Amino acid sequence: MQLRYSFRLYPNGPQRAALGRAFGCARVVFNDALRARKDARDQGLPYPKIGDLSKQVITVAKKTPERAWLAEVSAVLLQQSLRDLDTAYANFFASMKGTRRGPKVAEPRFKSRKDNRHSIRFTANARWKITPGQDLSLPKIGDVRVKWSRALPATPSTVTVIKDAAGRYFASFVVATEPETLPEVTPQVGIDLGLGHFAVLSDGRKIDAPRFLRRAEKKLKREQRRLSRKARGSNNRDKARVKVARAHAQVADARREFHHQLSTQIIRENQAIAVEDLAVKGLARTRLAKSVHDAGWSAFVAMLEYKAQTHGRRFFRIGRFEPTSQVCSACGVQDGPKPLHIRVWTCGACGTVLDRDINAAVNVAKAAGLAVSACGAQVRPGLVPAQRVEAGTHRDGQPTVAGIPAP
Repeated sequence: MQLRYSFRLYPNGPQRAALGRAFGCARVVFNDALRARKDARDQGLPYPKIGDLSKQVITVAKKTPERAWLAEVSAVLLQQSLRDLDTAYANFFASMKGTRRGPKVAEPRFKSRKDNRHSIRFTANARWKITPGQDLSLPKIGDVRVKWSRALPATPSTVTVIKDAAGRYFASFVVATEPETLPEVTPQVGIDLGLGHFAVLSDGRKIDAPRFLRRAEKKLKREQRRLSRKARGSNNRDKARVKVARAHAQVADARREFHHQLSTQIIRENQAIAVEDLAVKGLARTRLAKSVHDAGWSAFVAMLEYKAQTHGRRFFRIGRFEPTSQVCSACGVQDGPKPLHIRVWTCGACGTVLDRDINAAVNVAKAAGLAVSACGAQVRPGLVPAQRVEAGTHRDGQPTVAGIPAP
């Protein structure tokens, strides 16, 4: 199993200049190769292979006065830029044929120096290394200081240097590791994701939505107004743009940290996890779009899935059309759809008073085949009318106390 570990880089002035040259050279090679392929398509010729492109846009180009500066950077990152283009075309063609899962992938586009994100990748051939002083030594760039938040579990195969919109630098390592199976536990849980509460678990716990974007909205609006007043093309506008990007980066980092902590806690406490496959794209086109994006459900579910695979837990997705909010988790009778403002309802068949969210979480777990108790869905016992049909048996239980994990 391959995992990616990301760490913050702190290059000095000369190193930032060298990284800027490397980003620029990789971008130019990518654009030259893309132009060569587009020209071949316009002329009705077959796409040039990666070996021919390497000779044309790297080896031959270095000997010309217009591209002589390509020799100032490592040749490995230029070759990786061509491989990135080749992968982009492979994904595009697979998406066109329908053999690639997920949303449709567009044709590769030309890169711009004004893009918000720049990256270069070094493989083992580049002879990069981690120095005894715990710096990252990159060819023709130097020893860059790294903030190590944790130790790498194995020797990484590649490293990608990234510069984001906020001007921050990161080193992303790809490491091949073995799954670390956690000790088996008994609990199994279903999760109902929402906006009022970020997550409601089938054991009765409700996790409040942090609403990071809403809380930072005042600051974001202020920085955006300052940016709009700056003259286009000026240095002040560029500084204001960085401040806006940093404000957004703080929101994204806080949300990601919350997702990591909560997903890790759920994985450690439960042997099996079930979630609903939500139509996030459809919800993002409604009036709830900002709140949906602020919650970040897709990122959280993706974390749960890969952490479950890493630590030997079972993970299930149930269909988005499963009537989890309409079925009584106590007796299994479908009571019909209900407006969103109804948060508590009484089952017409068994008289159980149900919390809408906890009931949905229990039904999510049951739809995945997990053995969970429906007691967590009960708010208070209701009067059960005498049944005219033959009596059946139901499992009784007490509701659990809702708890909110520490951030």
